Order: sequence, then C-alpha cells, then structure tokens
Amino acid sequence: MTDISPAPYGPTPSPRQLAWHKREYYGFIHFTTNTFTDKEWGYGDESPEIFNPSDFDADQIASTAAKAGMTGLILTCKHHDGFCLWPSKYTEHSVKNSPWRDGKGDVVREISDACRRHDIGFGVYLSPWDRNHAEYGRPAYIEYFRNQLHELTTEYGELFEVWFDGANGGDGYYGGANETRSIDRSTYYDWEHTREIVRRNQPNAVMFSDAGPDIRWVGNEKGIAGDPCWSTIDQDGLFPGIDKASFKTRLNDDMVDAWDSPNDYLNAGDRQGTVWLPTECDVSIRPGWFYHATEDDKVRTPDNLLDLYLKSVGRGASLLVNLPPDRRGLIHESDVASLHGFRQRLDAIFGNDLAQDAQCTASNTRAGHQRFAAANLIDGNPETYWSTDDDAKAPELILEFSQPTTFSVVGLREFLPLGQRITRFAVDVDRDDEWSEWCSTEAVGCRRLVRGERCTTTRLRVRVVDAPVCPALSALELYSE
Repeated sequence: MTDISPAPYGPTPSPRQLAWHKREYYGFIHFTTNTFTDKEWGYGDESPEIFNPSDFDADQIASTAAKAGMTGLILTCKHHDGFCLWPSKYTEHSVKNSPWRDGKGDVVREISDACRRHDIGFGVYLSPWDRNHAEYGRPAYIEYFRNQLHELTTEYGELFEVWFDGANGGDGYYGGANETRSIDRSTYYDWEHTREIVRRNQPNAVMFSDAGPDIRWVGNEKGIAGDPCWSTIDQDGLFPGIDKASFKTRLNDDMVDAWDSPNDYLNAGDRQGTVWLPTECDVSIRPGWFYHATEDDKVRTPDNLLDLYLKSVGRGASLLVNLPPDRRGLIHESDVASLHGFRQRLDAIFGNDLAQDAQCTASNTRAGHQRFAAANLIDGNPETYWSTDDDAKAPELILEFSQPTTFSVVGLREFLPLGQRITRFAVDVDRDDEWSEWCSTEAVGCRRLVRGERCTTTRLRVRVVDAPVCPALSALELYSE
C-alpha cells in the first residue's frame, strides 16, 4: 500500500530530541562550596572541609521538583570551582574530603536515586572550566575532564541530559598558581571526541551547549525564548562559549545584517537553518544561581514563573528552573511555596482543554482520509495529526462550540517527525457572525501558546497564513485563565 503521509520538511528531530521535547519543564540544582562561601563563582581554592550541609535530603529536593510538575533535575556535579559532588577517583577536591557524611557521601548518587524514586529524570552538569585543577589550559586536563565525564555517564544510571557550560578560561587558583589562563574555546576540548563519551555511555541523553549538539542555549539567563523561536539553526562554526568576534567570522553576507551576536542568533534560531537544534531556557528562581540567605525574599512569584513558562515552553522551547539548596541541603521554604503556587496556576489553566468540547472541521483533509482528519487535533493523542493535500498550504480550521466559551490562551503543536512546517498562522474569533482577528504570529514547533485578550465566542478559526508545504498539526488547544 502506498504511503500517503506528507514528506518531512527541512531538518527533523532525532529520537533522543523527540523524547526531550516531551519533558518541557524541569529543574536545575546549583549546589557546591559556593553555597557555604556565599559566592556565585568559586575561585578554586576553597577547602573541601567547608562543604557540610546540616540536613541534606535528596528526597525533599526531588519531591519538591516532582510536586512542582517538573519532569527531571540536572545537578551541577562540578561547577567552575572544580569541587566534585561525587567521590571522583581523579581528584582529592571532592566530597570525600569533606566532613559531610564523614567523607563517605555522594551527592550525585543520592540525587540520582531520589529522582528515580519520585519518577523524574536525572541529568548532570559538568563544567569544562576548572579553576582548581593545576593542568587546566594544558593537554593533561582534557584527559582529566574526560575521565570525570566517563564516571558521571557510567556510574549513575540513565541520564536524560548532559550539560556543558560556555564559561571557559580566566583567572583561577589552578593548583596554587593563582594566574589567568586562556584557551581556544573552539579547539581546546576537542569536542568531537569528548562528546563521543556521552554518545557511547548514554545514547539516549541529549547534550546541551551553545552549539548543542542536541539542544542549544537560549542566549540569556532570563528564561525567555525569542518570538518567534525556530528549532532550526545553522550549527557550523558554533562552539560552547562562542564570542561575538568568532560569531561574526562565521556569518555569510546575508546573515551579517540579521544577527548582531551569537546570543541573538541562539535566541531566535534560523528559519532557514540546516539542523534541528531546539532551545532550552535556563533561569534561576532567585537572583543568584546558588543559595544566598539575603535572597529569601527575592524568590520569583508564581505569576512570574507562569509568564516565563508561556515565553519558553509556549514558544517551542523547554524551561529549566534553578532551585538552589540552602546550607541545610534543602530547597528553602520560600522557593517551595512559590513552586506550589506555580503548579496550582498550571493545573488551573492547562488542566481543562476547552477545545475537546468543540467540533473541529477543516477546509481540507489530506486525500480525504480519516487518518489525517481534523478530529485528530482534539483527541489528546500526540501521535495522530491533521494534514492537508500538498497544494493546500493555506488551509483553515474551525472550532465550533455548542454554547459560548471563554478563552485567553490558544495552543498549537506540530507533528515534529515531519519538521517545522508553518511559518505564520492567525487566530480569528466569531463576533456577531463576523470573523475578527485575535492574533497573528510566527512559528509553531513543539508547542505554541499564545496568550491574548480574554474572549467569549461560539466559533474560533485558525488560518495557516504562510507555509512552504502543507501543515501537519497534532494538537489544537484552548484554555482559559
């Protein structure tokens, strides 16, 4: 039997990227000697003896994340200061020389086990920069870095993500040298071969950095994706920590006028991009990434977190919210309360999809086949989708309600195995038997949530305004705040 499915358009996600897209919202855990020195970046000369949380509870941390609706946690196993939260065989600068658990503890083990008990994923952050190691900036450090990467990717079960920071090189302790060391960020880590360790040991894990290779940084630490934010990009010449000068040298003439910096490019993506490299939006629930008691009254509010959710997940990206444990080794009560309020708002809005109470029709259905029917948009099944004939590139969908329905958020999802197909779409509402435009915007991707005027209507129309090929949408959602 001939397959009548639409042909994929442009770059498409790998299986590991598709699995990652489903996570949408998860947590970051920044915890190290900085927690006890009240610093954001340790210099590398901190004594392991200062790491001594009084009441560390991995289950409190993991359960807080799970109750907040997070689908996983990424732990900063080693930050720039070089202190290791696991008893690495390759350094003495770790928890094994701290008083915590009498030197027998392993934060990575406890967090990873707790994540599994609470049915959320576990990921690791390993800083490429190490301000403690005497050989940083020289070839010997790369062997050390790779040995530690091997430890983390073989000894703590399945990982969903491995996180590489772009901060690399500068002043540090460096085994007592107390000097500034510079590296060529594009070549020093030999990323091609370093990443092979992750691919070999954790084939299902995505890797994060400015350059991916699986997911990219959003270009800011505000948790906000571009509008629009394309999941495609041109990856050539990108590397973790790429600077503006290096970025400018990789641009072709057509791109020079469009992008001023790598951060702008990463934030927006590239509609004409050659690879699928979607965005992760990292942000801390507090002003700092590590816990500071002076910030206990500066925790983000539930309403602010909701706004970030709509500007990250709602733009086809993921939201990574940092939860820094305090000196007890617990998520502080202020953070817990804010996360609880945020979860209540998410449930109140997204717990009731009003579109599922409507009748959904389309101006065109691919080959007239039920397999591609408009009803697939409201069946709650992400594996089914609506599509049209190849020449129907500007079709319309109509939701019709049996009684007036009030909404303030419209959601769309593309069927990602077929690529990012829609360039622009619009939403109209029926006002006294006349269509009135409610929004017009670009990009759909994994999930597009448009928050707008609160409106009551009996009919809603979605128009594909611009698309190079026929659409393939897996969901049309409608919510009320």
